[in-house]
Amino acid sequence: MARAESRFVCQTCGASYLRWEGQCRSCESWNTLVETVVRVPSKADETRAASRRIARPGVESVSLAHDAATSVPRLTTGIGELDRVLGGGLVPGSVVLVGGEPGVGKSTLLLQVAAAIAGRDARVLYATGEESAAQVRLRAARLGLATGPAAEAIDILAGSEIGAIGDLARSSQPTLVVVDSIQTMTVDELDGPAGSVGQVRESALRLMDLAKGEGIAVMLVGHVTKDGSIAGPKTLEHLVDAVLDLGGERSGVLRLLRATKNRFGSTEEIGVFELGERGMLEVEDPGRAFLVEHATAASGSVVAATMEGTRPLLVEVQALVATAGYGTPARRVSGIDPNRLALLIAVLGRRAGVSLGSHDVYANLAGGLSIAEPGLDLPVALALASSLRDRPIAPGTLAIGEVGLLGELRAVAGLERRLREGARLGFRRAIVPSAGRGRPPVVEGLEIVAVETLRDGIRAAIGDGDGAGPVRGSTRRPRTESAPPVLG
Repeated sequence: MARAESRFVCQTCGASYLRWEGQCRSCESWNTLVETVVRVPSKADETRAASRRIARPGVESVSLAHDAATSVPRLTTGIGELDRVLGGGLVPGSVVLVGGEPGVGKSTLLLQVAAAIAGRDARVLYATGEESAAQVRLRAARLGLATGPAAEAIDILAGSEIGAIGDLARSSQPTLVVVDSIQTMTVDELDGPAGSVGQVRESALRLMDLAKGEGIAVMLVGHVTKDGSIAGPKTLEHLVDAVLDLGGERSGVLRLLRATKNRFGSTEEIGVFELGERGMLEVEDPGRAFLVEHATAASGSVVAATMEGTRPLLVEVQALVATAGYGTPARRVSGIDPNRLALLIAVLGRRAGVSLGSHDVYANLAGGLSIAEPGLDLPVALALASSLRDRPIAPGTLAIGEVGLLGELRAVAGLERRLREGARLGFRRAIVPSAGRGRPPVVEGLEIVAVETLRDGIRAAIGDGDGAGPVRGSTRRPRTESAPPVLG
């Protein structure tokens, strides 16, 4: 039998060493040696391998359409927002990695998933290397999941040795295996500590073999680093079938679930949850979740209609412009691409007569949402101009559009769906680009203001302005497409 040994393998050239060294002697790369399990074959193994090569049957290929009629059934989790992000549910034999900051609700969400699947006459193995079985039961009791048939069908394994988890899963054949977390798992053949590159990679490889070989769905919890990326080697994200990111402000209650990788579905969908005493609850109306109620109209605030996959979301964009005290003006953003903000400040100053070069600029998306889509350009620009001139935008106004370097406004995808969502939530006016194919869509109950340039958009939102950075030059008025009056 081949015996398993650990070697330190260079990730650049593949050279192996018996012990760790700072520099690879073969390619002279620094800090590239990672502890890896290797199997040294015996002479009997080499003889059997040679005989198999001699008697190897012919290899046959299969056409792409051979199994076109067969479809793999999805394992729905019972949580609609999670199933939406996964593309319809878990695929048996897949490995899903759920990452997020500490305390954001990863373990809570997966415990709810385990209870939902176990409640449908299926068994679930919950392996934890961070908590004891008693601590998991306390969390389950807080969520109301510690009693009933679902609790009887969840087996808790408090341990970090990946071999024991695999053996128990192969013997009990659960429908789902939850590992919390992959950074706490270890392999006996490796001497490195838990969380090291070698341990994380080898643990993920063995769990992937378990999932593919036995047809068991596996969900992993992954820690994140300070910069927000999954801790451990980059190969961890390459090995798994889906990578889900659970985010949101820890001081708030809203949590956002996104897929940064999904082999079996789209990566553009988003799930919205509310973290409460009973765990992660689905938000009934995500389109309204990121709107903030104001007693009076405030300058520097405008509502943007965005698209996350197939779901339109309305979010409030807030901006604050203040005179810089000294030194370089500050540029601070939350939920917005800082490079895009710098571009919009430059376009505002050069093309729309709104100079912000000597001002501190702060921009934020309400609710802790983070969006990087072109349709957010016009709302951010309008919020900046509104704050600079201290002139509020009329309540009930939406803004959608991409801003070009020449100050022109470009059309965005899904405009009609965004406008219909705004009309459903009670908005009465929308500022949209006039460029694009044909005329802007007509939505009942919503006044459509179509503008060609950023200068026209500012004029439509807050008027011509006064001494604080007036709009100069163009006398062209925005073109207005009004919806027919609502009868009844």
